[in-house]
Amino acid sequence: MTTQEAGETIVLIPARMASTRLPGKPLAPIAGLPMIVQVAMRAMEAKIGPVAVCADTDDVREAVEAAGFRFIMTGTQHQSGSDRIAEALQTLDPEGRIKRIVNLQGDLPTVDPESVAAALRPLNDPAVDIATLAVEITEDDERTNPNVVKVVGTEIAPNRLRALYFTRATAPHGDGPLYHHVGLYAYRREALTRFVALGPSPLELREKLEQLRALEAGMRIDVEIVDTVPLGVDTPADLAKARRLLAKD
Repeated sequence: MTTQEAGETIVLIPARMASTRLPGKPLAPIAGLPMIVQVAMRAMEAKIGPVAVCADTDDVREAVEAAGFRFIMTGTQHQSGSDRIAEALQTLDPEGRIKRIVNLQGDLPTVDPESVAAALRPLNDPAVDIATLAVEITEDDERTNPNVVKVVGTEIAPNRLRALYFTRATAPHGDGPLYHHVGLYAYRREALTRFVALGPSPLELREKLEQLRALEAGMRIDVEIVDTVPLGVDTPADLAKARRLLAKD
């Protein structure tokens, strides 16, 4: 990546303290650091551009800034991470110099930095609006698990799909691989602006999958196939597992 490209890219990490299943989870300690700081460290290790955390509480701000990372205060009204990063981007860069934004969820402390970088690759094609990741499913129980979101897509290059649909169902039918969608996104700035301005779409509400809003609006999402699914920390059991994994490093 050239210096100019790096200057046009930022990793934004949205976080909120009001998790129902794990209250205060951005500050949950993992290997001696708050979880949100662990995520920011993985983002920095990706070496694709500056990193900033965006949230709506001073507790998160203090933890992030104490670790040396940039923090952007956002409103309390946001229902999704994409809404939060859109506000943060406007605060950070009202002139529009930043062209590509990686949206890295604040509850992925074990994410592979290479996966963070991989999310940008589909945007090398100017026809792509949004990029994301997937991993081929190898466990039989994941094929039918509605909590494992599947991406249905057309292969357009090695390790690359053009997304046709995202679903909690087992799809597509028949022989062949199934792909587990990883909720890490890279947006062109104009695509993010358009996306957050759209109202929730019918299929988004039915499947409870925000990315369907973009597909229903005719936006193009391409998917990079990677090797590992990062652990999302949503419950105390997830937190214990993340602590075990990072304690080994």
